[in-house]
Amino acid sequence: MVLLKAVRPAFCSSSSVFDGAYLVPMDKVSFVKFPLPASSLSMRLTSGNNAKLSLVQATEESSMPIANDCAAAISGENLHQIAANGKATNIVWHKSPIGKLDRQELLQQKGCVIWITGLSGSGKSTVACALCHALYSRGKLAYILDGDNVRHGLNRDLSFKAEDRAENIRRIGEVAKLFADAGIICIASVISPYRKDRDACRALLAEGDFVEVFLNVPLQICEARDPKGLYKLARAGKIKGFTGIDDPYEPPLNCELELPQKGNVCASPCEMAETVISYLEEKGYLHA
Repeated sequence: MVLLKAVRPAFCSSSSVFDGAYLVPMDKVSFVKFPLPASSLSMRLTSGNNAKLSLVQATEESSMPIANDCAAAISGENLHQIAANGKATNIVWHKSPIGKLDRQELLQQKGCVIWITGLSGSGKSTVACALCHALYSRGKLAYILDGDNVRHGLNRDLSFKAEDRAENIRRIGEVAKLFADAGIICIASVISPYRKDRDACRALLAEGDFVEVFLNVPLQICEARDPKGLYKLARAGKIKGFTGIDDPYEPPLNCELELPQKGNVCASPCEMAETVISYLEEKGYLHA
């Protein structure tokens, strides 16, 4: 026996809507089957007039009327599509009535992922901030997933071993995918040294929605900058598995944008940000 307390719903599950003292008929009714236990279900409905509903028989063949197509979407009409994904079993994807196109129309932009990769000290975070600011000044919504920042929370349980680095990038890729689906321009600034991990993130998104930006700054320049003092610690053997010193960095083979170091002259972060914005403008991401 299950006791349910009902409050006034946002949508009605019958062909009439109770509005005060009147019943207002709905124009259209459809039916969706829900899997329920074969045993009987006792329900008590409490409303303003203390109406009661008891001893309702519910079986697998029971059906519930759902008012209009929107309510059908909200109801979860794909309940039978139970699946397994990795270690997660018996899970169901519940489709939202508001999709990516709706959100993009609201924001007047297209969601995508700008994936900035390069050695430590190449300027990824600086360019990401310049890009985010430039987009903001144009009225566009962006969010930065910075490699170090993410390790303060979501990925605080991961080390810098190869397997943990792969999981670090996988998680960032999945979060970036959600931002893009929300219609937001997501800027991921992470070393992401392994090509296969970056390619796996690219595969999460639709064609064209993953924009790989390679900050091609030579190791000697990055090490000379050493803004966090990490290269010095790595050379002293105090940090193991440091990218560029005793762990490899695999440069992109087919990135969308490469921002190279031209001799001793390096473009400013704002100039590099404008290069990325020009690409987004050309590909139509700054408009719905």
